[in-house]
Parts: sequence; structure tokens; C-alpha cells
Amino acid sequence: MSNLRTIILAAGKGIRMQSDRPKVLHPVCNKPIIQYVLDVVRALGVQHIYMVLGHKSSEVKNILGKEVTVVIQKRLLGTADAVKITSAHFRNYQGDVLILCGDTPLLNQDTIRELIKKHKKTKAVCTFLTEVVENPKGYGRVVRNDKGAVTAIREDKDAKAEERNIREINVGVYCFKGNDLFTSLKEIKINLKKKEYYLTDIIQILIGKGLKVETALTDDHQEGLGVNTRVDLALAESVMRKRILKNFMLNGVTIMDPETTYIQTDVKIGRDTTIRPFTIIENNVRIGNRCLIGPFCRIRPDTHIGNNVEVGNFTEISRAKVGDHCFMKHFGFLGDALLGKRVNVGAGVVTANFDGKKKHVTEISDDAFIGSDSILVAPLRIGRAAVTGAGCVVPGKRNVPDHGVVVGVPAKLISRRKIS
Repeated sequence: MSNLRTIILAAGKGIRMQSDRPKVLHPVCNKPIIQYVLDVVRALGVQHIYMVLGHKSSEVKNILGKEVTVVIQKRLLGTADAVKITSAHFRNYQGDVLILCGDTPLLNQDTIRELIKKHKKTKAVCTFLTEVVENPKGYGRVVRNDKGAVTAIREDKDAKAEERNIREINVGVYCFKGNDLFTSLKEIKINLKKKEYYLTDIIQILIGKGLKVETALTDDHQEGLGVNTRVDLALAESVMRKRILKNFMLNGVTIMDPETTYIQTDVKIGRDTTIRPFTIIENNVRIGNRCLIGPFCRIRPDTHIGNNVEVGNFTEISRAKVGDHCFMKHFGFLGDALLGKRVNVGAGVVTANFDGKKKHVTEISDDAFIGSDSILVAPLRIGRAAVTGAGCVVPGKRNVPDHGVVVGVPAKLISRRKIS
């Protein structure tokens, strides 16, 4: 959207998180909160993104892309002040300004797109997002007159008794006409209770000038959740996890028990793969088609699993590549391993990848048979169609040749398989 610029407000300390880490860097499904907001903005095609930072700004800046312009709010004087200090970047700008909060990871890009669409269609000076919730405590209430037209946003601490019963809340997403936004910001007065300038006060100012203000209602009562406490963080994690699982199921993956399955972001799983209960799949994992994963299985980051692979109970795979038609049905660890096709990994197999200083790779070639309780000490190569006997220890750098059969501690070559 060439005629749209975005301001993301992320300067707050997040005191209620009780944390030394900036609030927007806390992870939801292993991705920082702020990244979800940026993902929405990028999906909209916004070319100019301005992020207002304050508390520990350098830590947040480290994860931002080059297309994000950082503006520092030196004194945390509220949301209206945060927007106001970006004004130098909007001189002579005639388009619309989208404002988002950096602590809302559950926002949906389709919702924001519809809000922008309504804003342009109605030619409003401001359109903001609302939702109806069971418990509005802590949120700004959307005040309307007898005809249903919005008249103000009243912050929770400033709301009158009758206003506290209002269940329609302000989500904190706004689309403004840029000129009217920055002109009216100058008229906002400091809130005497909080000693801050509230952006929400601009609604009453605009309406007082006879300008048109619209709202867009989301029917997802969780979408506007702002993460202010660890309780909110856990709720956001739960909602996001369910979204991730739902998306996989709608795309042909069987999740036998969503309540006990945990899948992080940036995971790809092929069609007709089944994920059994109590399985954890972490970020940057790729799993092919027609696989059977779990139960009680952990697939750690940077693991790629091919097609028709079975990874069973009490298994862990980390930074490994597993070829098609492999089996690892129970009890074992594969770390920094490269498996070819049709490899059988017996119960209790461990690739000992760490020598105390650095990690090394174990390569297991096509059609190898790794016997139960084998320990493979990296760096190591197990040849094509080779066999390790049950309970053997293959020391590092003592590669097993193609078709070789090794047994013992340490493992010794006793024969070569004849493959017809």
C-alpha cells in the first residue's frame, strides 16, 4: 500500500510483566510478540514502517529489519506523545497513517485490511478497531450516543460507573488521515491521573470538530488481546498454538490430540502426516508427506524429515536430516545427523554429537541398520547398507564401510553383508 504509512507503538516498560526483558520481545510460540505485528504490516504491503521505542530500545532494534525506522521516545509520556514525536517523518505526507500497538500478537491481517478498506470507503478522518468482550476491565470503552454513533473512547481508570458496564472496547488499531492526525495531536491535554497524553482522547477532539469517525468491529474476541502480564502471555500462547494446529489440520495434517500437541511457528508438515499426542515440534522444522510422528516425541529446530518416515515414542531429533522411508520407532536421540533413505534406527540409539567443545556430524548412509542401544560417536560415517550390532559403541572417526557389520565396545568390523 503505497499511500499508507504505519506507526507501531512499542516504547512501554511493561512493568506488569515483572521482567528485565522488553515486553515486546517475550516469545509467543517461540517468536517475539513484536514480530507478529510486523508480519501483519508487511503482509499489507506497507512500505514505510515507523516504530516508537523507549525502554531498552537497543535490544528491540537488534531484531528489526532495515525497512523499520526507529524513533526513540526519551520520556514515556503516553501514546499520543509517542505518535507526535514521529511527526518529522510525515511532513508533506498526504496519505493515511495506520497505528498499531506492539504488544498485540493476535491481530489478523484480514481484519486490518478490512478496517483500512472501510476507512477509505467511508472517507472517515479516523477509523478504529473495536471488539465486544465479556470482561472489559483494563480496556478503553467505546462510548456511543443514542443513535449508535461513537462519541469517545474512555480509558478504564477514567470511566464513569455506567461506562464501566460497556463491553465494546478499543483494540488500539487506528487508521487516520495523516494531516488531521498530527494537527489534532497538538490539542490533546495531559491526563492528570496518569501524567500522560492519551491517543484515545483524539477521538473526542475529532468529533468535536465535526469530522467523521468510524469503527470496525472484529468478531474475534481474542484478536485485540494486549500482552501486559504473564497471564496474558500464556493466553496468547494458547490462542496462537490453536491457530497453528488448526491451519495444519485444514491443510491435510492429522493432529490426533490438539490439547497435547505443541508446534511452533515456521514449521512445514506435508499432507497425510499424523502427529500423535504429546509431541513438540519446534521452529524451522520440515516434515514430509505420510509421516507418523510421536507420541512423546520432540523435533528440535533445523530438522528436516523426508516422506514416509516414522518417528515414535520417547525420541528426540535435533538439527538432523532424515531421508525418506526411515524408521526410529522408540527411545533415541539423533543430533547433528544426516540420514539417507530407508535407515532403521533401533531402540536406544544415540548419536553422541558433542565432544565437550564443539558438535560434530554423524552421517548414516542409505539402507543402514543401526542396532538397539548403539552409540555413534561423531564425527562418523556409517556406510551404505552397513550394520551396527546391539549395544556397540562406534568411536569417532572410525567410519564403518559400505555393507560392513560392526559389533562390540569399541566396535570392530566382523564381516560384510552380501546384498543381492
